[in-house]
Amino acid sequence: MAAHLKKRVYEEFTKVVQQQQEEITTKKLRLTKPSKSAALHIDLCKAASPADALQYLLQFARKPVEAESVEGVVRILLEHYYKTPGIEPKSLAWQENDASVRLKIASLLGLLSKTAGFSPDCIMDDAINILQNEKSHQVLAQLLDTLLAIGTKLPENQAIQMRLIDVACKHLTDTSHGVRNKCLQLLGNLGSLEKSVTKDAEGLPTRDVQKIIGDYFNDQDPRVRTAAIKAMLQLHERGLKLHQTVYTQACKLLSDDYEQVRSAAVQLVWVVSQLYPESIVPIPSSNEEIRLVDDAFGKICHMVSDGSWVVRVQAAKLLGSMEQVSSHFLEQTLDKKLMSDLRRKRTAHERAKELYSSGEFSSGRKWGDDAPKEEVDTGAVNLIELGACGAFVHGLEDEMYEVRIAAVEALCMLAQSSPSFAEKCLDFLVDMFNDEIEEVRLQSIHTMRKISNNITLREDQLDTVLAVLEDSSRDIREALHELLCCTNVSTKEGIHLALVELLKNLAKYPTDRDSIWKCLKFLGSRHPTLVLPLVPELLSTHPFFDTAEPDMDDPAYIAVLVLIFNAAKTCPTMPALFSDHTFRHYAYLRDSLSHLVPALRLPGRKIVSSTVSPNIMPHEDPSQQFLQQSLERVYSLQHLDPQGTQELLEFTIRDLQRLGELQSELAGVADFSATYLQCQLLLIKALQEKLWNVAAPLYLKQSDLASAAAKQIMEETYKMEFLYSGVENKQVVIIHHMRLQAKALQLIVTARTTRGLDPLFGMCEKFLQEVDFFQRCFIADLPHLQDSFVDKLLDLMPRLMTSKPAEVVKILQTMLRQSTFLHLPLPEQIHKASATIIEPAGESDNPLRFTSGLVVALDVDATLEHVQDPQSTVKVQVLYPDGQTQIIHPKPADFRNPGPGRHRLITQVYLSHTAWTEPCQVEVRLLLAYNSNARIPKSPWFEGGEVPSQMETIIEGTIPFSKPVKVYIMPKPARR
Repeated sequence: MAAHLKKRVYEEFTKVVQQQQEEITTKKLRLTKPSKSAALHIDLCKAASPADALQYLLQFARKPVEAESVEGVVRILLEHYYKTPGIEPKSLAWQENDASVRLKIASLLGLLSKTAGFSPDCIMDDAINILQNEKSHQVLAQLLDTLLAIGTKLPENQAIQMRLIDVACKHLTDTSHGVRNKCLQLLGNLGSLEKSVTKDAEGLPTRDVQKIIGDYFNDQDPRVRTAAIKAMLQLHERGLKLHQTVYTQACKLLSDDYEQVRSAAVQLVWVVSQLYPESIVPIPSSNEEIRLVDDAFGKICHMVSDGSWVVRVQAAKLLGSMEQVSSHFLEQTLDKKLMSDLRRKRTAHERAKELYSSGEFSSGRKWGDDAPKEEVDTGAVNLIELGACGAFVHGLEDEMYEVRIAAVEALCMLAQSSPSFAEKCLDFLVDMFNDEIEEVRLQSIHTMRKISNNITLREDQLDTVLAVLEDSSRDIREALHELLCCTNVSTKEGIHLALVELLKNLAKYPTDRDSIWKCLKFLGSRHPTLVLPLVPELLSTHPFFDTAEPDMDDPAYIAVLVLIFNAAKTCPTMPALFSDHTFRHYAYLRDSLSHLVPALRLPGRKIVSSTVSPNIMPHEDPSQQFLQQSLERVYSLQHLDPQGTQELLEFTIRDLQRLGELQSELAGVADFSATYLQCQLLLIKALQEKLWNVAAPLYLKQSDLASAAAKQIMEETYKMEFLYSGVENKQVVIIHHMRLQAKALQLIVTARTTRGLDPLFGMCEKFLQEVDFFQRCFIADLPHLQDSFVDKLLDLMPRLMTSKPAEVVKILQTMLRQSTFLHLPLPEQIHKASATIIEPAGESDNPLRFTSGLVVALDVDATLEHVQDPQSTVKVQVLYPDGQTQIIHPKPADFRNPGPGRHRLITQVYLSHTAWTEPCQVEVRLLLAYNSNARIPKSPWFEGGEVPSQMETIIEGTIPFSKPVKVYIMPKPARR
């Protein structure tokens, strides 16, 4: 009995010990992040010298600090600043001996106060306290910068703002310019005008921030004067209105000896002139008065002749934005002689009254002896300073091309708001076409194009403009073609001269063909009455004799026809001058170059254009109506049998593609819709195959059609998403829905052609993750996708998550066959990105020879349409005959922007290969790179709006968006 009891006690004891051991082994540990303040404290305590402490601080500055650790780190920095850890800094009066360490600590305080999620008001008292005891000017300036960071972080706390302004005003008397600069910067960023006065203990106003800043316009240090002006400008940028008295102070600084002061003063004069344009100011040394904006205009014009080119550039740029200036002041800037209109004239009554009061009368014996005898001092009575006379003439003749460009831009801005000034400055802009710097010439051409609606070129001006067509720069020539597209010419001789010079340009530079044809198209449509008398000469027609029929392969003859046919569109009498072969050539060009040749109503012939249906209202576009009707037909797909559905889709796709070819303005919408319908057609064809009913082992060799359809749908959806500009979120949802259907089809095909369950587990899991990813990204758009494939899939998600791969595939196949056609809403404006390779032309049979192993440069010239951010998305692909592919990233400088929505790529591609036995062709094409996460909307489901990495789909890819050009190359073996 005792042995049995002993055994039982032993068992109970053993059981308790085991339970205690299990509790010990299963006890959870709480992991905490190491304290940044503790680590910094240990490092600073280890420092044996100021150099060591500075090194530790530099290392600490490279590491990020969390918001919850900032206050502890700040306390450690302040304690080390006072060299006594563990004691409150406020009770100490002595500091770290080394100024460089204190400077770094002050810098770190400013950086830490900007940390997101940290409120720096708790360290402001300590920062102000150490500021009072600091003796080093550099550290003082850095501490003031820290206070500026604190005040900027707490803009709503008025008490802190006023206290910081008091601190800045207190240190404005410091002997160091750096400290005064920081104080002025703090006043400019934190001061206000409505509450621009601080109050003492009795509540009485004591300081005016704007007046305090203005007092330092006369500081002895030019750096402080510059800082004071910039502080005043900062007040203006913050939306606070400056006093008009600042204008007089700023005008005095325009004659300062230092460039930075004058540059800032010019900007301040301009700001005040925009605030008080109609205020009246007196003219010095006279009894005349003038509008403030006119006076400021004259003073800024005077600065165009400044000794510093930086000031001249800034003054010229500011002149362009002063649109409220009187017209006679504007015109004075184009003449170096002072106009008589710029001084006040007295009336005859005033002159007679003054003559009567003086007692002098005219004898009548001498002509003009009753004229006023007073001597006129032009320097005293000018309403505009002499320096403003010919200001733009000086700017356009400046030795620095930056000043000339700024003057051209200013002329453009002023001419756009004043048609009369545009006519007067035309000669000056035309003269700039002969500038020695290409950038100046190009800017002048662009400027004239912007004001072309307000001007008409004379023959002498047109002659100067057309001389630029001989320029070797392609950018200059094409910019001039764009200018001629929107230019008004005064005479028929001018039209003839322009045509002759453009044909010379075409003969010298054949690559300009498309640009010249486009130029003549607009030139003819703008001047039909001037082209009419030139038609017999241009077409070489004769009233009695038949002339030879010109060659239709001649680009020059096509250029003449483009000019004439576009003029004939609004000139009904012109077709009577055409010969028989001209009508045949019109029909040919109307089909081959429909974007250049308009539809004409020719005598005895029907108009070559689409007829308007009688049920369409006159104000509605027939092409737009046809597009809408075509898309409405496909909405009834679910009511048709499979064969009828495919036929309707094929007919509609064909109609939309043809509509895009005929109507360039609807090409983007038509192609976008046709691509979506093509994806739907591929999906229907793949699902209607009889092979789905065949056993899987017999299906192995017959899976190419469905697999190819899924792959093609994926490619087309990426094109829809990234090849078109103007795509909105409601279209992106439909595109991703179609892509998800393609992935489901791909999964089904793979399941039927793959043996074994292991690969299917991973594929099914990945597909379900993508469904979840779709739900998270487009959760706001799911109500618009009712009864769709995704809607039904989300309802079955709990079942799919627990099903085996075979059952998942079976459910997907059933749901795909039952999926309905989703309507694609069309955006208001959509354009398809396209590229045309002009060079290399690919028509030469002469191979490009070079030594194997070395490189040869191939010039690439292409026109890009509707490409967003081409510098980062456009790439050049080279495909060699042996299958090797080379991707070239053009430099940003290789892209030009000749017009809105258009870019030009001019670059060089370097080719290299081993020796070949015979010439072979190399394909060159342009690719558009894309990022699949670019158009995914940020969802609140994701923390911070970021997409989890495990849910990311295809990230990057490229889309060919130009026709390939084949170039013959011949690498020959190197000589030994």
